[in-house]
Amino acid sequence: MSDQNPYEILGVSEEATFDEIQNVRSRLLEEHRDDGKHLEIIETAYDAILMERLRMRQEGKIKVPERIRFPERLVQALPKEASVPREQSTAWLQKMLAQPSSTDILLPGAWFLGLSAISVFYPGGGDTMLQFVLIFGIGVGVYFLNSKEGKFGRSVLISLLTLVIGLVGGGLIAGLLPSQLIYVNLAANQFSTVVSFILLWLVSSFLR
Repeated sequence: MSDQNPYEILGVSEEATFDEIQNVRSRLLEEHRDDGKHLEIIETAYDAILMERLRMRQEGKIKVPERIRFPERLVQALPKEASVPREQSTAWLQKMLAQPSSTDILLPGAWFLGLSAISVFYPGGGDTMLQFVLIFGIGVGVYFLNSKEGKFGRSVLISLLTLVIGLVGGGLIAGLLPSQLIYVNLAANQFSTVVSFILLWLVSSFLR
């Protein structure tokens, strides 16, 4: 590098910041991109400055920013930091929910729609008939849940729990809407049964 020191080769002062040195280096590399020898001189000068700055840092004379000393760490770390929380936040949801086909949605939907129609249009909403269609509805829910992963006990438990939630929730809603139910000629127990079938359809279609 002749008698010039690396700062003179790059055309910067010894007090120049790392940003200034890098900007000058980038500009010189662009200007002399077709001159291999000149490019080598520029890189050698830059490396010499960098080593000197690192030595001065070790001696406590200056502070070298992490992004200058180890720029590759910044590039590699960002994607990992961004992806891990996203994967963790959706993993539990993916384990619980299925991705049903149209058939998986429409077939149980047709069964529960038919049972709901029987519950609503059966004269007087007799308790015996409602109990029968509810039992049959549990069987339908167990069948479709069990057909996904073959866990019969789990399917029975989920279906029964869904039925209880539907009956209790439907009864509470029916208590808040007595006049509306009378207007459509629907008894409270019929309304609760329909709510239960809606929940059973959602669970049997979209739950694993």
